[in-house]
Formats: sequence, structure tokens, C-alpha cells
Amino acid sequence: MENNEQLNQNPEITEGIENENATLKGAQKAIDAVEKKKIAKLIQSNTLPGKIRIEVCTLTGAVAAAEPVAAPQDETLPDLEMTVESELEDEEIAEESVELEGLNKLQLVEMLEETVKNSDIQAIKEKVSAIRLHFNKLNKEDMDNELQQFLQSGGSEESFQHNEDPLEQRFNEAFGIFKANRAKMNEDIEKQKADNLSKKQAILEELKGIIASDESLKKTYDDFRALQDRWKEIGPVPAADNSNLWNTYHFLVEQFFDKVRIGRELRDLDMKKNLEAKIDLCEKAEELLDEKSMTKAFKALQKLHDDWKEIGPVPQEKKEEIWERFKAASDKINMIRREHYAKLEESQKANLEAKKALCEKAEELLKGEYTTVNAWQKKSDELSEIFGVWKTLGLASKKDNEEIWARFKSTMDEFFQKKKEFFSSMKDKQSENLERKTQLCLEAEALMDSTDWKNTTEQLKKIQEEWKTIGPVPKRHTDKVWKRFRAACDNFFNRKNEHFSGRRNEEETNLAAKRSLLDEIKAFQLSANRNENMDAIKAFQKRWIEIGYVPFRQKEAINKEYRELIDGLFDAMRRNQNEASTNEFREMMEGWKEDPNAGERVRKEGSKLQMRIQKLRDEIAVLENNIGFFSNSKNSELMRAEYEKKINQAKEDLKVLEEKLKITEE
Repeated sequence: MENNEQLNQNPEITEGIENENATLKGAQKAIDAVEKKKIAKLIQSNTLPGKIRIEVCTLTGAVAAAEPVAAPQDETLPDLEMTVESELEDEEIAEESVELEGLNKLQLVEMLEETVKNSDIQAIKEKVSAIRLHFNKLNKEDMDNELQQFLQSGGSEESFQHNEDPLEQRFNEAFGIFKANRAKMNEDIEKQKADNLSKKQAILEELKGIIASDESLKKTYDDFRALQDRWKEIGPVPAADNSNLWNTYHFLVEQFFDKVRIGRELRDLDMKKNLEAKIDLCEKAEELLDEKSMTKAFKALQKLHDDWKEIGPVPQEKKEEIWERFKAASDKINMIRREHYAKLEESQKANLEAKKALCEKAEELLKGEYTTVNAWQKKSDELSEIFGVWKTLGLASKKDNEEIWARFKSTMDEFFQKKKEFFSSMKDKQSENLERKTQLCLEAEALMDSTDWKNTTEQLKKIQEEWKTIGPVPKRHTDKVWKRFRAACDNFFNRKNEHFSGRRNEEETNLAAKRSLLDEIKAFQLSANRNENMDAIKAFQKRWIEIGYVPFRQKEAINKEYRELIDGLFDAMRRNQNEASTNEFREMMEGWKEDPNAGERVRKEGSKLQMRIQKLRDEIAVLENNIGFFSNSKNSELMRAEYEKKINQAKEDLKVLEEKLKITEE
């Protein structure tokens, strides 16, 4: 009576269960006692196939003697390329490492001590690894310096012993907390997995009991569903047991459906729900194609594959279709991953080659022999500029990056050591340099009242050139001797300038001519012919050069105005080009309207533009960041100007791409 009430409360499964009961009762009546004994012997002999043996056990009430043989799964999951997990962790550590650049050992220790307060190992493990990597790198540099100082003081490398400093002790204590927490977490995880294995094995035994049970179909079905819910709630098990455990569970589930043969309507309803669940997984997998973070995409995909395995079968006619859809999305994500790492590898190779070239330049500087302070200072500036460019380059592969940095750093250390030795030897020469510069002061003072402008100018220039070749003097005399020499030279050249002041009229005439030319440039209108525009601009430039000098105080201002006007013409030409390119793109879009595949073509074109826009924005960000590394020197100003030119060009290109993207959206 109770079973009938339950069936009435579930009309969707009533008909299927009643049909199943009738089938089973008819089969049981058809088997007499003698046949049951024979069948029992066959079961005990283990000669029947697993599936038939379970069927027979179900009908006769007997219990199968042997464990079920694992049945094949519905689908074979695609290769998720498991190496991606470790590679993604390296990429996360590389991203953390970029944020830690420039921190000293104390800052790293304090950051580690604060980080390990968080007991969530999964949340902090990449950050701890990055901190440890940078701390060990800085610590090794300190130990190398300590060794060098020990060797320079007369010690031998064999007798050198490193004494752990307080920062190392603090670091090791903080890292010890992390290791202890990590070990405890791993121990807890393994215990939980073992416990989960026991629970799932118990469920398998209960499932075998349900299969062999003579209870009503309604009750066995409810018990089966309850077991399924319990199974899904239990977490992961040890990896060594996972495959066999899952195959056994999958096999027993199949045998349960074979045994009870719940009505086709109920099975179809269950399969329909499974189909809806798998369609949802397909949609989620397809959405991952737009995920920008490779780490998030692959972790999410792995979770979707785990969820897929937990969902039961779908209608046979949809089985291949839904699986191919899910597999296609997985394959595309795998392909994107391979392309991502191929580009990353290509970029790392290019960075390595660029760094090798910088190493060679630095090594050339090291080979030189420099005998003056100016020479050393000039080469030091060059090396600093090389190092500035080095910092703008991205990473090579981990192994190559460490090796190339060791090579570059070794070259810099040796260069600055030689420079230090040179300046140490300069102290003995400074007194001699003072005597030579004092003598030049006397020679300049003897010439400062001369009216032989030409010959005296040549003599003073030679004296000035000789002054430049003399090294430094004792610091307390530097300012005094220089002011004395400068006063004598200025006295002569000021008198000479007054004498030749009449030439200023010519410079004023040249100034008027250049201003007139500027008015012509302002009035010039660009035509549609690019070659004609270029010829006109070149003519302006030639005429400007042919005009002579202008007054010195106005030279910079008028030259700046000239450069701005010429640059403005080039910018206007570039804008015209960009407008032409945009119009041509708009016409192409209009031409696609008659194409039946126009929507897909426009979508693909929009995706390409978005990728190019993002890439260009990233390049602009890198260039704007790198421009801050250039030091204030003549050479670095040229490089800065070049970078600014690249940034402005990139921004113009970005505007064109964004305008084209708007066209595709329209």
C-alpha cells in the first residue's frame, strides 16, 4: 500500500515501473527451483560474462561471486595537455615576479612574513614562490660580493664561510611556517582523499546490494538516486584509485538500469536532463574562447571536464553530436593555448637574441683602454644606456634568462671594478694636473688683452682643448682654478664679440627672411597628391637651410616654430592617409552586405581588429613605461625622441583601428 501511494505521487515514472514489475514477475515465475540451482552453479564458476551474471543474479536473487568488470565509458575525454598546469603556474610566478622587481631583501622578508599569515596555501603559493625566487637571487648576489671582498682581503675561496645574516634567518623562519602549513594541508588532503575512497567503496557495495535486491522498483530507484547524490557530494580520491573506482561505478550504474529497466519515459526524462546539463557545459566551454586569461580558461575547462564525467548518459541519437560539440570547444582552447605558448616562445627567443646583442656591446666597452676621466665617464654613460635598454626587454626562458643575466652582470661588475681602480690611481696625478692647469691660466691671462682676434682665438682654442685633456685636480682647487681660467678666456671673447657686433645686422636680416618663410609654410595647403606635397616640403627645408645665422637669443624659438610647422604638415598628410584607409574599409564593409556570410565575416574582422587594438595598447603602455628609463644625456635624448615618435605614431594607428571597429559594430 505504501509503495502504491509513492507511485501515485510520481506519475512520470509509474507506467515504466509497473511494466518493469510485470516483466520481472513473469521471468521469476518461469524459472523453477532446478534451474535456479544450475544458474547458481554457473554464477559461482565465474564463467558467465559480467553483464549476464548481474542479470541472472537479479532474476534469481543470487549474489554475484566476482567483482564487476569495468565497462567502457560513454566518451573518451580529450587530452587536456596536463603540462599546462605547471606552465601556467610558471606564468603566474613570472607575473608576480614582475611586480617584485626593484624590492630589496628587507622588503621581500616583510612581504613574506605578512603573506604566510594567510593559512590558505593555494591562495599564496605562487606569491611565496616568487618572493623566494627574488630573495635567493638578491642573497646570492650579496654572498658573491661577500666572497669577492674576502678574496680581495687576502682570503682563499676554500676557506670562505658565509655567515647567515638576520634577514636570512627571518626569511627562513617565515618560509618554515609556509612549509609547515603546506605539509599539513597536503596531509589533510591525502587523509580526506583516503576517507572519500572508503566512502565511495561503501557506496559501490550498497549499489551491488540494490542491483541484487528483491525490493520494489520504486524503492530501489529511490535508493539508487540517493546513492548517486551521496556519490556526487563526496570529494576526490587518490589518483591511483580514481580510474578503477569510476569505471566500476559507471559499470554498476549501467547494470542497475539494465536490471530495473525503468520505463523508457523515465529513462528518456533522465537522459533529457543529462542532455540539458551537457549542453550547458558546452556553452560554458564555448564562452571560455573569449577568456583573455589563459590560466583561468584552462582551470575552468578542467572543471568542466570533471563535471562532464559526473553527468549520466544522453539519448543515443544526441550522444555523438553533443560530444563532438564539447570536444570541438576543448580542441579550440587547446589550439589557442598552443598558439599562445608558441608566440611566448618566439618572444622569449627574440628577447634572448636582443640581450645577447647588448652583452656583446657591453663586452666591447670592457675591452677598451680608457686613460681619462672623460673617457671613463662617457663609456659609463654608454653602459648605463645599454642597461636602460636591457630593462625594457621582456624575459627569455627561465634557464636562458638566468644565464644571460649572469653574463651581462659579470661584464658590468668587471667594467665598474676597472673604473674604480682607474680613479684610485688618479689621486697621484691630481697635483701634477693642478700645475699644468695653473700654467694654462698664465698663458690665457697673457693673451686676454690681445687685439689680434684671429690668431689669439686660435691660440686660446688650443689652450682650451689642452685644458680638456688634463685630468682632475684636487677637489679643493677645482673651482678656483677653473674660474681663473674661464675669466681670462671670457675677457678676450667678450671684447671680440663687441668688436664684431656689426655682424648682427646680417643676422637680423636672416631672421626676417626665416619669418617670411614661416608665413609661406603656414599658408601652404596640402593637395591630394602625396608626391607633390613631399616636393613642396623638401623645398621649404632647403630654403630654410640656405638662409644664414640668426641672432643667438632667437635661434631656439624660431627653429622650434619651424619644426612644429613642418611636423604639422607631415601629421596632416598622415591624417589624410588614415582617412583614406578608413573610407576604403567602410566601402569594403558596404560591399559585404550582399554576401550571405556577411555577419560571420564582419564578426571575424571585428575580432581581428580587437586583437590588434589590444596589442597596440599594450605596445603603447610598454613604450610609455620604457621612456622613463632614459637618463639625461645627449644620446638618451635622441632615443627618447625616437620613442616619443613611435608612441605618437602608435596612437594615430590606434585611432584608425578604433574607427574601423566602430564601422563593424554599425
